[in-house]
Amino acid sequence: MEAVGKNEPAPETVHGYIKAKDKEKLRNRLKRIEGQVRGLQRMVDEEAYCVDVLTQVASVVSALEKVGMLVLKDHVEHCVRESIEGGDRQKADDKVEELTAAVERFLRV
Repeated sequence: MEAVGKNEPAPETVHGYIKAKDKEKLRNRLKRIEGQVRGLQRMVDEEAYCVDVLTQVASVVSALEKVGMLVLKDHVEHCVRESIEGGDRQKADDKVEELTAAVERFLRV
């Protein structure tokens, strides 16, 4: 088996799942965010007013949080639910622990 990087799951554990309808939403949101970030770069280059830059930063942060919530929702509805319904108590407990850690990171607790 190949060596796996520190932050990369082993190949046999890779099982990302994002609903098809949500994948399109995510792509569109991320493209908009990309445009917002380019706009922020222009604002900095053009020395825009600080408050205007901060307003745009807040907008990007909010947009990224919405992306995160959509991914988190899909994770709960698929991965966590599947583990719990599968009947394997240890696997379910592990998924709940993983979810808790993910939420803590997401909320920066």
